[in-house]
Formats: sequence, C-alpha cells, structure tokens
Amino acid sequence: GLPEPVVGPAPAGVIDLAALDAALTDLHHPLLVAATAGTTDTGRIDPLPAIADLCARHHAELHIDASYGGPLLFSDVHRSRLDGLDRAQSVTIDLHKLGWQPVAAGLLAVPSTACLTPLGHQADYLNADDDTEAGLPDLLGRSLRTTRRPDILKTAATLRALGRQGLADLVDRTCATARHLADLVEKTPGLELHDRPTISTVLFRPTGATDDDIAAIRRTLLTQGRAVLGRAHADGRLWLKATVLNPHTTPGDLETLLSLLPLPAPLPEGSSHR
Repeated sequence: GLPEPVVGPAPAGVIDLAALDAALTDLHHPLLVAATAGTTDTGRIDPLPAIADLCARHHAELHIDASYGGPLLFSDVHRSRLDGLDRAQSVTIDLHKLGWQPVAAGLLAVPSTACLTPLGHQADYLNADDDTEAGLPDLLGRSLRTTRRPDILKTAATLRALGRQGLADLVDRTCATARHLADLVEKTPGLELHDRPTISTVLFRPTGATDDDIAAIRRTLLTQGRAVLGRAHADGRLWLKATVLNPHTTPGDLETLLSLLPLPAPLPEGSSHR
C-alpha cells in the first residue's frame, strides 16, 4: 500500500540538492527522505546538513543509511564527515564493516523510544495482559523477530573490550590504509584511480582495460586464490574495488596486491599514443 519511491539523481555519487528540492516541492506531502552516509560502491556521503534543511522546509522526515559510514562517529578525526546525522528521525548502522562484527550486526537508532511506538504489536500467546501485569517479560516488545539471536551481545562485548578510543584507532588506521592504497595506485604507471577514498573504499583499474578485462581480472585472481577484489560501476565504467577493512594491513600487503594486476606494457621511449 505504500507509494512507489521517487528516486533522485546523484550525478557525483551524492544526492543532487536542487533535484531533491524540486521533487519535494512537486510531492506536496513528502513522507520520508532517505540519504546515505557511505555508499556501497564508493563510500560517498550525502550532504547531510543541507538535506536536513530541505526536509525541515518541506516537512519531511529524514532517514540516513549509515550502515557503512556510521562508525566514523567513533573517530575524532573523521566524525565531522557525519555532521547532520543527529538531525535524522532514524539512522541505520551496520557494524559488520567498520565495527569488525560478524553478520548480523545491524542497528536502528532513533531519538527516543517513543519513535518505536508504531512497531508495537499484541499477541495473546506471547504477551497476555495478565502476565504483563504480573511483571513477566514481554517477548514481543523486545524484538521485531521475537526469537532473534542476541546479536547485540557481540557488539556490546566489543565496545566493552575496546571502548570508543579503541574503535576510533581501528577506524583511523583503516582509513589511512585506504588513502595509502590510493597513493600507490596514483604512483603506479598503468593504473588509474577513480577518486580519493571518502572512507575506506578504493576504485581503480588498469589503464586502457575494458569492462570485460576488469571482470576477467577479478575472476582470475579469485579462482587462483590470490586476491578477492570487488567490482563497481562508476562514471559509465567498471572498476576494481578494494574495500579496506583490516587495520593491520601493511604497505607491503598493498604493494603485493597491486603487483598481481596485469598492467599494460610501457610505451617505447619517444613513442606516443595516437
């Protein structure tokens, strides 16, 4: 019974603010705007403060998908990238990347428990009124899935063991490693970097390679058991994707990864492309 979502353009990998403003104006009664803090392919972060301003002006609620980028909040160095996150009516975070948790580790954050009231349900076989009045636990009110595994336990144990500063150190080191990988790509003849990493995702490709070449390189490295690289479409081309998540990755590891790629032969001295 919900209306079809209106999908706005994101020409630079983030929401086009003028197009969003126009769409909200045309809708007259917008319900919800969904922004992203850390896209899957490139890690881009939408302009959250400006989007929050538009939502306030058009009386629309704001949801932010911060599944990837949310843990930047741990870091004093990177947390400013998430300015505006606090203005959302709901935020999703998944700690299986920058929280180093086994899946599932998804969280839904809201400003107050009152926001969860629409999720309230009653079932006599789970929470009979007389049992509730007697002080017995209300199982249905504790989880959307009722019998869900206690996934929060592993997250709580990690927070207790490492604390915010410990997780911040891991986040900072991981982001620094991604920047170093981007530096290596830029310095390696025969490799092309898509853009500087926003978080820890680096897109690159051998110069002159076709999309079929990129797909073949991935499959070859995978079947040989030498490297697992992702793939992403950006700017009309297919790119190799390295999502750096191991804070213990060394510069030597990154150099080894790039050495596995088939690179175009250098042109003879004095020759030029035509």
